[in-house]
Amino acid sequence: MTNAENHPDLSRRLVAGADDAPAILAPDRPTLTHGGLRELITATANQLHALGIGRNDRVAIVLPNGPEMATAFVAVVATASTAPLNPAYRADELDFYLTDIGAKAILVGADEAGPAVVVAERLGIGVLRLIVPAGAPAGTFTIEGKPVGPRAAPEMAEDSDIALLLHTSGTTSRPKLVPLSHANVAASAGHIGATLGLGAHDRCLNIMPLFHIHGLIAAVLSSLASGGSIYCTPGFNALRFFQWLGDAKPSWYTAVPTMHQAILPRAARNEEVLAAAALRFIRSSSASLPAQVMAELEKTFGCPVIESYGMTEAAHQMASNRLPPGQRKPGSVGASAGPEVAVMAPEGKLLDAGETGEIVIRGPNVTSGYEKNPDANVTAFAHGWFHTGDQGVLDADGYLRVTGRLKEIINRGGEKISPLEVDDVLMDHPAVAQVVTFAMPHDKLGEEVAAAVVLREGMAASESDIRTYAATRLADFKVPRKVLILDEIPKGATGKLQRIGLAAKLGL
Repeated sequence: MTNAENHPDLSRRLVAGADDAPAILAPDRPTLTHGGLRELITATANQLHALGIGRNDRVAIVLPNGPEMATAFVAVVATASTAPLNPAYRADELDFYLTDIGAKAILVGADEAGPAVVVAERLGIGVLRLIVPAGAPAGTFTIEGKPVGPRAAPEMAEDSDIALLLHTSGTTSRPKLVPLSHANVAASAGHIGATLGLGAHDRCLNIMPLFHIHGLIAAVLSSLASGGSIYCTPGFNALRFFQWLGDAKPSWYTAVPTMHQAILPRAARNEEVLAAAALRFIRSSSASLPAQVMAELEKTFGCPVIESYGMTEAAHQMASNRLPPGQRKPGSVGASAGPEVAVMAPEGKLLDAGETGEIVIRGPNVTSGYEKNPDANVTAFAHGWFHTGDQGVLDADGYLRVTGRLKEIINRGGEKISPLEVDDVLMDHPAVAQVVTFAMPHDKLGEEVAAAVVLREGMAASESDIRTYAATRLADFKVPRKVLILDEIPKGATGKLQRIGLAAKLGL
């Protein structure tokens, strides 16, 4: 009996479908079944144990988006702790992340010779190579490399073991390291599957990066744990999205709002694919979805758009709108969808519906604490709840509206302004396709309101047009004093618009 078969519940929980059911698909590749993926988990466990990698050893995965990145995460996580890293990181970034994680080995592509390998070798971290056999089903691989220690005990991971290590985005400070246990990620995958009614018939088209919690848990793990399948693309590409939609025949896809906004203008040129598409729903998460974009997506694709609210520390999902006949409220991130969700005053009092405060959560998917960061833990876990750093308000139905990151609220001479409120107004301007409102330094007021805007194709508007429009809808102190009209707004690695630091990036 092989090692993974001694512990069949873990591979069955991660990959729950029938032996012959499709699990992993990719452009121009044969399909890998759930049975084949479970065999891959077993084979990977045996290879890792022979190479000296076992329970709670940390393996950084630096691979491009695609089927092998998805299966490497699932297969390695069954044995060891995984830390997926952005392949675009430069040497100094890799040095920080690999050191902070305490990686014992790094898993890279067969021919990788870039900074990941150079830095790992300099730090004395074992380099393991992922080999893809010619003509093999999507996601199939073997691992080659020199042993990083004596043969490890033939054990599979347990619920309390760390499954996943990810850093927060760290826009204002040193990134914090978030350890998520197997119990955390299993709970979150289960919450997402239950919220979306996922089953064996469902197929997710994944366009999210797989070094990010959204793609790993919402797309990959929730699909496999519910017995469904996932079509793994090389990463987001608005020009290829409709081709993939036609080839994959998915029942859903999940993305960040900027991706949805890039897809919409191309819909008119892909009417045949749209007519043949049979999406059951579209999911949006990781940033606020403008109500206008939600309406346009529903009209274009003829299916409900489910906006959800997630963060790394919660192994992704915290709240979500519901599929029909449940409620979905434009501008809301939905009701609790797994953990308990509440709104708290600064002194720790839980607030009633309609009162604005900090969003706090607690539940089985929430990390037990940042690693090597006791100061952050004291603040983040005060009063028995995890503090998200987001400001929001619950309505009478228990549906949550996020009014902004506490750090992103603009303080204009003592007047507090939610950038999301300004975004929402500017998005109603007929010429505006995308907007991000942010704080710009001001010598007397401390901060002033600024907005970066991308116009719709073929439409025109000046800075004064947009400011005049805002002035008819917003109190004077909320009207942006500066509007920058850009071809593209700078984004983070996961496609999210980032308010913090934008003024400096744009030279304000």
